[in-house]
Amino acid sequence: MDHRLLEIVACPVCNGKLYYNNAQQELICKPDGLAFPVRDGIPVLLENEARTLSVEEIHP
Repeated sequence: MDHRLLEIVACPVCNGKLYYNNAQQELICKPDGLAFPVRDGIPVLLENEARTLSVEEIHP
């Protein structure tokens, strides 16, 4: 994931900062508890494509 892209993308739900999880190829929004997939290097920033994070993932 390009670091320049991470500087400009935002959560589509709250407009907050997203964090990249390299192991799972996801962009994480902790305030909303959502993980957006990255497919073939392209972030899929659609709320209906996001998965809900578990409590352990939000507060490790």
